[in-house]
Amino acid sequence: MRTADLTGLPTGIPEALRDEGIEELYPPQAEAVEAGLTDGESLVSAVPTASGKTLIAELAMLSSVARGGKALYIVPLRALASEKKAEFERWEEYGIDVGVSTGNYESDGEWLSSRDIIVATSEKVDSLVRNNAAWMDQLTCVVADEVHLVDDRHRGPTLEVTLAKLRRLNTNLQIVALSATVGNAGVVSDWLDAKLVKSDWRPIDLKMGVHYGNAVSFADGSQREVPVGRGERQTPALVADALEGDGEGDQGSSLVFVNSRRNAESAARRMADVTERYITGDERSDLAELAAEIRDVSDTETSEDLANAVAKGAAFHHAGLAAEHRTLVEDAFRDRLIKCICATPTLAAGVNTPSRRVVVRDWQRYDGDYGGMKPLDVLEVHQMMGRAGRPGLDPYGEAVLLAKDADARDELFERYIWADAEDVRSKLAAEPALRTHLLATVASGFAHTREGLLEFLDQTLYATQTDDPERLGQVTDRVLDYLEVNGFVEFDGETIRATPVGHTVSRLYLDPMSAAEIIDGLEWAADHRNENLRALAGETPEKPTRARSESDDGTDENGGFQRASEMVAAGSGGGDGESGDGSESDDDADADAFETDRTYPTPLGLYHLVCRTPDMYQLYLKSGDRETYTELCYEREPEFLGRVPSEYEDVAFEDWLSALKTAKLLEDWAGEVDEDRITERYGVGPGDIRGKVETAEWLLGAAERLASELDLDSVYAVREAKKRVEYGVREELLDLAGVRGVGRKRARRLFEAGVETRADLREADKSRVLAALRGRRKTAQNILEAAGRKDPSMDEVDEDDAPDDAVPDDAGFETAKERADQQASLGDFE
Repeated sequence: MRTADLTGLPTGIPEALRDEGIEELYPPQAEAVEAGLTDGESLVSAVPTASGKTLIAELAMLSSVARGGKALYIVPLRALASEKKAEFERWEEYGIDVGVSTGNYESDGEWLSSRDIIVATSEKVDSLVRNNAAWMDQLTCVVADEVHLVDDRHRGPTLEVTLAKLRRLNTNLQIVALSATVGNAGVVSDWLDAKLVKSDWRPIDLKMGVHYGNAVSFADGSQREVPVGRGERQTPALVADALEGDGEGDQGSSLVFVNSRRNAESAARRMADVTERYITGDERSDLAELAAEIRDVSDTETSEDLANAVAKGAAFHHAGLAAEHRTLVEDAFRDRLIKCICATPTLAAGVNTPSRRVVVRDWQRYDGDYGGMKPLDVLEVHQMMGRAGRPGLDPYGEAVLLAKDADARDELFERYIWADAEDVRSKLAAEPALRTHLLATVASGFAHTREGLLEFLDQTLYATQTDDPERLGQVTDRVLDYLEVNGFVEFDGETIRATPVGHTVSRLYLDPMSAAEIIDGLEWAADHRNENLRALAGETPEKPTRARSESDDGTDENGGFQRASEMVAAGSGGGDGESGDGSESDDDADADAFETDRTYPTPLGLYHLVCRTPDMYQLYLKSGDRETYTELCYEREPEFLGRVPSEYEDVAFEDWLSALKTAKLLEDWAGEVDEDRITERYGVGPGDIRGKVETAEWLLGAAERLASELDLDSVYAVREAKKRVEYGVREELLDLAGVRGVGRKRARRLFEAGVETRADLREADKSRVLAALRGRRKTAQNILEAAGRKDPSMDEVDEDDAPDDAVPDDAGFETAKERADQQASLGDFE
């Protein structure tokens, strides 16, 4: 089918496709059009990577807009959302407005009402439905990219429920579901009432095989000699072979998939010694510039290691990298500047990084529940292998697994090469998923009775697949009981209503269990405020620095240690405002008279509170951590918003300490501790730090809303803790760090130079500001303008005119060991 023959598209689009070199549709694309794609028919497209799924989506969305509608493109990852928005923006010259929305779960996204095509993550779309985005009922086409992720126990239920809600809101909605690896595509199409287009066609051949000995054996019976010298490894030999080429094309890039971050980094160091031999002089210069950009992202060992590999033409890619790191690596790989990426499987999740050759080095991954190394699913391995072959750049693609012996080679052919991807199965019936989605379904008005809820759930993939229809009803009853007990829903006969706080929790996009934990903690803080302030002020009996796990005199289970809350409780009838005989205690009678300038709850207490919710992924306790954090737990106990579990409650106490470790990372960050120290101290990457910071900022924002709604006096403390973790600064820098363009490092430099507030920026000598910002004129001018200065221009300002105290040298940040520990080095958020 010729693109010139396409109908139903906005004026100029067929001609634009021709100008892009697309004169003929690929067979799967033509089959989709023939199935009614451009006429509004729902479709499940199960075709290989690089076979034109994106154009199928574009044709559906553009034809929908041409009919006067609005289209939504749902992606699993924020990075993929940005990539797709940039790709779709080429249609703006034809009158198509494109928008992207991935963050701020409490927004209705009203500005998106003017956009024709909207790109968003499934979580963001779910939150828009919860916040009653008015334009949702204008949708006429929804594309679900990577629809096989309904099988994912974390993301899957959200995508599944969101699609069900969108179909309920818009009865004639066109759904276009895309995936390269759906074993049971027919079941998915039945669920969505969609036609199925399934094909194995690819624009270039994908040869899948196994390397063993000195050759790759492919599924078609052919072989390719790739010798491995004595003492050498298979992977470097395969990467070098791809770069050598074979006369059918130019240098070939490689993706190497491994099973851990550490393996990705070590493999990249080895591959750099290979790729360095194949880079040109011009490429060497470009790679040096790219390495410098990577170092500027963060001053961590991870950043330095990545830059060193990139300078030689290789890179690693995993979730521990900062988002800027990953973007720089992906772009350079697509530009063929980086020749090899060693990655964990996260890179296979949809980001456009095709290569000549894919090497699946590790086909097993450690799984604690499994009790050891577990083989990867066929679906996941096929997702990796599908990255091989770049249309227009490569004559073919090769995907290679590695075997050490003949038996392993045969097993890999059976397990992966000749196997079909597993069926995707709904994960909706798990209680954690239903907690969130049942509350949202009630709060959003999709159902008002138990029967209505079950009727709604009957539209999900789970209902299509289950052979136990009673199970969903049983789990629903348990979840409704939980929501009622915690005050999120209430019953009036058969009618179920969300309470005011239940509505808030739904709009905030919180797991109800997270909300219950936060509310309990904030209320506990209100009930125990004065006793804990006294404890923090030192008005408690002296106690040992750590608790003993066993008593050696039989006094109590904590070895004679009495907690601060228990000390007060013993004299006040439980700390609830009454003495043991029912009368008001003396301790509480003068509670209002107790004064302190200490903020309560403390930042650590609030960080720990949000870190023990299911919405925060906690850091694991490593060897030696239990003793370290047990000691810290009892040293900082008056700050916790809740009673510390007994050491004998192994699981509860372990979880408490894991939350404490995570909270301590956030406290270090908000205390301006050097990022490299944080990565070393907690065994994390810069991307992990930023992920924890973003999650904490969101949860603390939710806590602030809940505290306000419940009329608790902790609103100010929560707001300050949130701002400190958002900016990564101590209290005295909050005003400065809030100025656009300042960030944590520049705020500290300005403060040390005597510019301590936003008001100071409006009045300070410009040479002082310029010197503090290390002579960066454009940066200084932008900051002064953001601060509201009437004359922000830095023309003719000389930093050499600044007074001596305006330029604290690097040693100035080390006048005390504490300052050296706490000075930040993470790049400003710009």
